[in-house]
This record gives sequence, C-alpha cells and structure tokens, in this order.
Amino acid sequence: MRVLVAGFKHETNSFAPNLADWAAFERGELLPAASHGAVMIDRISRVNVSLSGFLRVARDKGWTIMPSLWCGAVPSSYITAQAFEFICDTIIADVRKGGFDAIYIDMHGAAMAHNADDADGELLRRIRGVVGDDLPIVASLDLHANVTKAMLDLADGLVAFRTNPHIDYVETGELAAELLDRRIRQGSREKLSHTRLPFLIPVNAQSTTTQPAKSIYELLVRLDTDHGTISSFCMGFPASDFEECAPMIWGYGDEAALTVERLASAALDADRWKLEIYEPRAAVAQAIARTTLTGKPVVIADTQDNPGAGGTASTTGMLHALLAENAGRHFPGQVTIGLLFDEAAAATAVAAGVGATIELAVGASGPTFQGASDPPVFGRYKVRAIADGRFTFKGPKMTGFVTNLGASACLEIEGVLIAVTSARIGAQDRELFRGLGIAPEAMRIIVVKSTNHFRADFAPLVEDEDRDILTAKAAGAMAADPADLPWTKLPPTIRRRP
Repeated sequence: MRVLVAGFKHETNSFAPNLADWAAFERGELLPAASHGAVMIDRISRVNVSLSGFLRVARDKGWTIMPSLWCGAVPSSYITAQAFEFICDTIIADVRKGGFDAIYIDMHGAAMAHNADDADGELLRRIRGVVGDDLPIVASLDLHANVTKAMLDLADGLVAFRTNPHIDYVETGELAAELLDRRIRQGSREKLSHTRLPFLIPVNAQSTTTQPAKSIYELLVRLDTDHGTISSFCMGFPASDFEECAPMIWGYGDEAALTVERLASAALDADRWKLEIYEPRAAVAQAIARTTLTGKPVVIADTQDNPGAGGTASTTGMLHALLAENAGRHFPGQVTIGLLFDEAAAATAVAAGVGATIELAVGASGPTFQGASDPPVFGRYKVRAIADGRFTFKGPKMTGFVTNLGASACLEIEGVLIAVTSARIGAQDRELFRGLGIAPEAMRIIVVKSTNHFRADFAPLVEDEDRDILTAKAAGAMAADPADLPWTKLPPTIRRRP
C-alpha cells in the first residue's frame, strides 16, 4: 500500500498578540522546522512526533511512504492567510499527483487562520475535494484539539494523544496506523460515535497525571480494550474563539456508542474540574512556606505567559513577585524563572561575558486580553552563564529534540536566577535550565513559563505533585480561566467554565 503523509501543526490562541506567518513554520522552534519531500522523512525520523510512530508501523507492514510537507509553528494567534494558503497549496499539489492508496496527516487540531476558523477541517475539505469520498484519510491529533464536526465527517479516522504532558506522540501515530489498517481491511468506514461537552476546561486542569483527567483516560484505555474500540477525548484548547471550541469525545468500532457514553458520563461531572489559581505574590509566598517545610523544590506555573499556548514568554509578573517576596534572599541562588524571551538582554549579557555586572531592563510589557502586562524589571544583573541556545531534551517529552534558541544567558538579581533566551519555548525540559548552569534539582523555587508540559520532567523533583506544583495568574496572553476571555463567537450552549 502506498500512503501519502503530511503534517500541519498549530495551536491557535486567537486572543494572543503574535501571528504565525510562513517564517514561523520554517523556524519551527519547539517543533522540527518545515520540510518537504524525502528530506522530511529523514528529519522527522530523528524526533518523537506522531509521524515517527506511523512510519514505524508502515515499515513493519511494508507500506510505501510518499512524503509531502510537514510543518508546525509554536502556538500563537492566527496563522496568516498567506501562510495557510501556501501550506494548503503545497500539500494539495502533492495530492493532485496521485499514485497513492491512502493519506495520513500529523495534525494538531486547534489551528485557526485569518481565512479559516477551522483550519484543520478546511485542509481536510480541500484534500477530500481532490481524492473523492472513498480514499481513506486518517489523522493524529493533539489532546488540545478543538475537534469539529467537519473534521470527523471528512476523515475516516482521527485519534488523539492520551497524555498531558504529551509523552505518547509515537504511540498516537501507531494508533493512527492501526486505524488506517482497520479501515483498509474492513473496506469501509467504521461506526463512529461522538459527543461534545457543554463547557470549557481550563488548560491547567487538563493534566492526565492528576484528577479528574487521570481516571478518565484510564477508563478510556479499559473500555477500548474491552470493546475493541479506538476512542479519543480531546479536552480542547479553550482560547480559540470560534463556534466549535469545546471538548469532544469520539470513538470508532461496533461498540463505540457504549464507550463514548461511558466516557461522557465520567467527564460531565463539572465539579471535578475545579482549579486553584494563585495571584503572583500569593503563589511565591506559598512556595516559600512549602519549600521551607519540605526542603524540596516547589514549581510555579507562570501559565498565562506560556509560549506553548500563545504567550509571549517575555512578561515579568512572576519576576516582580519573586523580588517583592524576597524569594532570592530566602534562598540565594536557589530560585529560578525561565525561559524568559528577551533578545536584547541576552545579547547584552553575551557581549559582557560571564562574571560581568550589567545594568539593564529585562522582560517586556505587552498587550494581553486584560490590558498591558507588567513593566520590565530594571536593575543590576550578574551574568552567571552564557550559551548558544542549542540544548538537547533528555526528559520524557520530545526526548532527543535539539533546540535552537540563539544567544542565551543566566542573569542573577537579588538571588534570583533568570534563564533568558532569544527564542520562545516553554520550559518543559530540565536541560533548558542546565544548559545555563542552573541545576533544577538544587533549586527551592522554580517558576516555569509553561502550563502542564513541564510536569513530565519537573514533577519528579517535588514531594507532592498536588501541593508543590502551583498555578499562578500573572498577566499574559493565555487565560488560566477561560471565562476571563472576551469571547465573541462561542455559542451560549458552551459554558465558559465547568
């Protein structure tokens, strides 16, 4: 069997300030850079993404792979119309060449373009318009996908991650290959059942290592095993302002209706999704109290500035809070925050060299859904370390991925270590700190510009994940509480919070 493979990954926060142009997909940053044709297979095979898992099964089954375009950009606001059209045109040109029996697409599922609110569904619509109704199309999705009816109607099979932090990229690609194999062997589409939850789930409440998501995904695996179904639960990305932004549960197989009903019953208990969120200074005060008691690190998620959800990674609300609460004086050199995006500060530090003391403003104030963020932090900083920004992930999420963050530095002010970079990336692997001379294991307070992905590598450091990982609500572009956002298209049938 010959399978055309492609990739299109973007998580769109329509309330964020930065757009995704084609250059953003060429950079990739947190994802492999855009690639087309044979080079794409070589590049993707080196990292853990869903296409890697699909290719593994394809090799085992003797399928012939026909590579098209694979591209992904760091989460931001809308994809520009020009970039989206280029992506679609490139993939469609390969589709028009024909010569294949099926299509697999490595998608995210929460992409919005200026000219397409449901960008993933629109790409599928254009492909289906070329190949007709009978050719099998399957796709893998992120757990944060906003799955639309069009996506379910146009694809023969969709399957999503089951972990958050996402550590099952490869396994999800393998499941997509299984869905395709089942579709080919059956000769027609499997029975599909689906239902949408009537409320948005805050991203910080979506960790599958904590309740209630943990038990729901465990139930999903049991039900699939017992009933021969392939089911998915996308908790959604609650910052995409369009009509179908909401969690979706679906499954394939003769007993899919039963598995979906059971999963929906478990997920509909809205009280289980409640989340404790701290104001910045309160989060720091709580962290100081906890680490004083346990002697172990406490991690604070600076979630509203998570670049993995459309944040700029440059806001300073949590840095101001650390300094106001004298965290660095309580634990000198054992308090850190990162990764903070500030090209100018990083360049100044690199030029000054290790050991230098420099006077500058760090961070930036920018627009958010609730007004401007906090001002930069001006002061005298000690340059503790510098680096070229090439760090290799060693944690369980995207193991082996090599970053390219440009000039980077560790700056110290009042006992607080700041990891400053020249590119935006969520703090989801300890190597991002270690590469700048900051040992997370030796820290007492770690502030990460991340939402949940840091948990895979940082949760093992704390004594109690429920008590020692805190969510803070400093000003930023990604709302910890979806009800805070100025929605314009979300229908009244979807509640803004559980």
